[in-house]
Amino acid sequence: MVLSRPTVHNSAPEPSFETALRQPLTKRTVRVLQINLGRRCNLACTHCHVEAGPHRTEELSSTVLAQLLTVLDRFPQIHTVDLTGGAPEMNFGFRPLVEKARSLGKSIIVRSNLTIFFEPGYEDLPDYFAQHQVRVVASLPCYLQDNVDKMRGPGVYNNSIRAIQQLNARGYGRDPNLVLDLVYNPPVPTAEPFRLTPSQQGLEQDYKAYLADHFAIAFNQLLTITNLPIGRTRFHLEHRKLLTPYIQFLAENHNPATVAGLMCRDELSIDYLGQVYDCDFNQMAGVPAQTPDGQPLTLAGLLSAGCLDVIEQVQTRPHCFGCTAGSGSSCGGALV
Repeated sequence: MVLSRPTVHNSAPEPSFETALRQPLTKRTVRVLQINLGRRCNLACTHCHVEAGPHRTEELSSTVLAQLLTVLDRFPQIHTVDLTGGAPEMNFGFRPLVEKARSLGKSIIVRSNLTIFFEPGYEDLPDYFAQHQVRVVASLPCYLQDNVDKMRGPGVYNNSIRAIQQLNARGYGRDPNLVLDLVYNPPVPTAEPFRLTPSQQGLEQDYKAYLADHFAIAFNQLLTITNLPIGRTRFHLEHRKLLTPYIQFLAENHNPATVAGLMCRDELSIDYLGQVYDCDFNQMAGVPAQTPDGQPLTLAGLLSAGCLDVIEQVQTRPHCFGCTAGSGSSCGGALV
């Protein structure tokens, strides 16, 4: 659906997410630990809010890895460990975290770009994923080749298809213990009018039909994610003088029904330095989680406190409207 609206100039004030909610966004019991292992990646996608790429060197240290392994040991309330990057598989600490989480019976998510399977030294990943029953959440921003290669680089689509076929050959998408989800995100806007992310349910049917007919591919779910005005997306919007109009568009389509399911409410997002955030988007926007007395949180602080549930209120900014516009958006896809 296309929603037209009057042009808003970049000098207009940004809308307030706090005002839209009319009450503080409270934290619930932490169940998910999302870890950004670093910025190293074999791709440099135009929409990447992490601004990852082949020339980035930031990654987890041995000290932070040890702290994360201790957190997993000490806090059985964590039921899901969500590994992201960059390409998480390329960054230090990836396999120790997978194996530790698995030994403790926790669910493991790896947010993979799929093309990593064809980089030297990573060819065993499909077998490794299957061995540890890792849930693979894989970026495929369209089921058509031209759209994917424009966003992610030439050849990415064909390699992604080959990678999914390798996962299917090991039971992914068919065996209930081997879950493969694909992720759609729209192209970065280049002009008004803006569009809301399409219906997740309808788009999933289109993906499944096309990929099955053309490549005999199966997968579990499609997750639709809105482009938040962070990282490279923000840069491209600013370059086209669309940043403020885009944020205003998201705010005008704020859906209160999405707030109950926001991922920031029951997760902690950890960066490669051991700093704590309410979500991955806040992490990339440089908005740390805070204690009730306004102090930024670190892994060391959580371990010292002996508690993960020290946050009362989620830190919010205008980019949060990207998670509540329309049907909502999160690392788990649409919210309503």
